[in-house]
Amino acid sequence: MKIKLGVIFGGESVEHEVSIISAIQAMNKMDTEKYEIIPIYIAKNRQWYTGESLKDIEVYQDLNLLKRYSKNVVLYEMDGKFVLQNKKGFKKIVKELDMVFPIVHGTNVEDGSLQGYLQSIGIPFVGGDVYASVVGQDKIYMKQIFTCENLPVAPYVWFYDTEYQDDSDAIIEKIEKLGYPVIVKPATLGSSVGISVANDPESLKETIDNAITYDNRIVVEKVIENLMEVNISVLGNYENCQVSAIEQVIPKSAFLTYEDKYIGSSKAKGTLGAKFKTSKGMVSANRVIPAPLGESLKAEIEDIAIRAFRVLKSAGVVRIDFLVDTKTNKVYINEVNNIPGSLSFYLWEPTGKDYSELLDDMINIGIKDYKHRVAKTHSFETNILRGFTELGGLKGIKGSKGK
Repeated sequence: MKIKLGVIFGGESVEHEVSIISAIQAMNKMDTEKYEIIPIYIAKNRQWYTGESLKDIEVYQDLNLLKRYSKNVVLYEMDGKFVLQNKKGFKKIVKELDMVFPIVHGTNVEDGSLQGYLQSIGIPFVGGDVYASVVGQDKIYMKQIFTCENLPVAPYVWFYDTEYQDDSDAIIEKIEKLGYPVIVKPATLGSSVGISVANDPESLKETIDNAITYDNRIVVEKVIENLMEVNISVLGNYENCQVSAIEQVIPKSAFLTYEDKYIGSSKAKGTLGAKFKTSKGMVSANRVIPAPLGESLKAEIEDIAIRAFRVLKSAGVVRIDFLVDTKTNKVYINEVNNIPGSLSFYLWEPTGKDYSELLDDMINIGIKDYKHRVAKTHSFETNILRGFTELGGLKGIKGSKGK
């Protein structure tokens, strides 16, 4: 019997379109002998849709097409089953689900918001839980945890938007102690959205103003000299994990931008007939695999990656980005991507693991993690409210006379 697998993507996020690309790539590689693939698209207005047409990227060129060929639904648990119910008309059950596979990027979906909802209704899902998702999306939390675990991070400072608005001179003075150039980032975004490099006080103010439009917390890092950017993927959970090949990413600018990653010009043809422009996602970025690293540096990056994966309690597939000073051979961990673009399948192909096998592995890990989760105690049979009355309060909770 096939597993009824709901693939969730989209969402109210600046990385909405990136999520669509990643999800459609993945759905096209899932084994249809094992899985009944049920696309679940979250529109930018937070409405959920399902329908076979959502596997076709052409539908997203025209929202009228999307509404015409799909159904507006809600996901919930009913009598021990997980169902997608039509929100309109007779509100009938559209699909039953066994588990879900979130392929989402960015704020409001990848950051624990969606995972919390899935966990609260009890449905099995692929990837990290709420805690792993929260810290894996927040660059400041990550750096603080990495520092506590003695993992090497680049020098940085962070602040709230209100602190900057109240006393920008004090914040800038703190940043300038790092030394120019610096890179300014919103704390919780991905895909390089809102990120800019500043080389002087004037450009610093511009980059901070830009970052503040996306987030209320900002992190500023010292740019590493003689920089080589390398990425590695980790697959597994806290019990067991393995590492992929390491890539060297070659950006067109000072860092890998959103445009470098996702704005493509390749033409594709949708199943509904029209030609359109699309992007291959992260797989289309300029890279060298394997990265030109000596065995010692390679082993160090692999070790740090596994330690970071475990300390964040990550699960499924993540991509971990590193910065290397090629003159000193100093390695810095930059950030963990909970649900990386294209699920980093291209980093696993050199190890002999194709995309379909990688997806299988992720789903199996999700099932295993679900079994671990439900085996733990989360509530008690006893009811401390028994005996509670409006006038008498909670009998015995503070100790009554003679008791």
